[in-house]
Amino acid sequence: MSAATTQEVGPAGVTALFRRSYDRAPEGVFSSPGRVNLIGEHTDYTGGLVLPFAIDARAYVAAARIDEPVVRLVAGQRPGSVREFALADLAPGGPGAGEWTGYLLGAVWAAARAGIRPGGLALALDSGVPSGAGLSSSAALECATVLAVASLAGVQLPVTEIARLALRAENDFVGVPCGPMDQMASAASQEGSVLRFDTSDGSIAHIPFDPDARGLTVLAIDTRVSHSLGDGEYARRRASVERAAEILGLRWLRDLPSPDLDAALVVLGGQDGHDGGDGDVLARRTRHVVTENARVEATVELLESGDIAGIGPLLTASHVSLRDDFAVSSVELDVAVDAALAAGALGARMVGGGFGGSALALVEADHADRVRDAVLAAFGAHGFTAPVIRAVLPAQGARVES
Repeated sequence: MSAATTQEVGPAGVTALFRRSYDRAPEGVFSSPGRVNLIGEHTDYTGGLVLPFAIDARAYVAAARIDEPVVRLVAGQRPGSVREFALADLAPGGPGAGEWTGYLLGAVWAAARAGIRPGGLALALDSGVPSGAGLSSSAALECATVLAVASLAGVQLPVTEIARLALRAENDFVGVPCGPMDQMASAASQEGSVLRFDTSDGSIAHIPFDPDARGLTVLAIDTRVSHSLGDGEYARRRASVERAAEILGLRWLRDLPSPDLDAALVVLGGQDGHDGGDGDVLARRTRHVVTENARVEATVELLESGDIAGIGPLLTASHVSLRDDFAVSSVELDVAVDAALAAGALGARMVGGGFGGSALALVEADHADRVRDAVLAAFGAHGFTAPVIRAVLPAQGARVES
């Protein structure tokens, strides 16, 4: 069995891929989106607040049950033969776990660990979420697959449970120690709103967010510098904030009140030379997390009052903090942000794990082309590959397509 790349990323395209690959129709088609995080970066694994929204780029999974105890996979973006994995062999570090197949196999594995076992599966994937762009392509794959597996097993999962199982696939099967934001955004977002997600208690709220109605546009700027959360830098950042919380006697840095920040930074700064590690690094990482949580709260207040334009300075302050205190930006991300601001963007910042990926810019709709042209020109002047720039609006989370 073999398959060619689909011509259209969507329900029709993935259905055609499934038919070509398996000589039958799928039992259902399921999808889940990528996401942009408006603000609240590198806070989700320390009990913090985040404010993401789903975008209209989606991963689509066509699925059907089969009689054999295997999982068969094919992907429109990976032309070639169908891959096959025994259900009994699904395990962290096992066959397929370290490549693109790991996200789908991990979702099947996580669902099985939760007692959701439809039997053998044939899956076809087609995704319009660019990989490595910081738009949560992996979470989109995982959430769509969890939804597919549960639906074929006759189980109706709440969106929060879809997110939890998808996160388990990423953390425990694929081995990326990310926080829960991406999976929750992909599973639970609603069209026309951003998702206020409190990662300390798991609560979510949908905050209306309609830039078009205010004459505004959000541009997502894919620098086309691929990043990987599995390369060790992400894990080191997480270890730093967890160590800082331990030194301060806190469960999470979220528990540190803003008025106590300065005193905490003095304590952390004194860790140089013994088991606390580099005190300056711990202090800067902590300052980012605490101030970023405050920026999320301020952003929510502005959005609830209808002042979308007013969040611009908070977005830019977030980027400065991520660049200087958390040290997860890159030259390309900085160029994108600086060029957008110089061209009149109301605010701009990197999004995602960093070290590449994407930035976003909040712009007046009438100035969107000017900002886009300025970013393209800046990349050209630096000799960088031209970025992909798209306008994004809040979209629906995981859903059954057919």
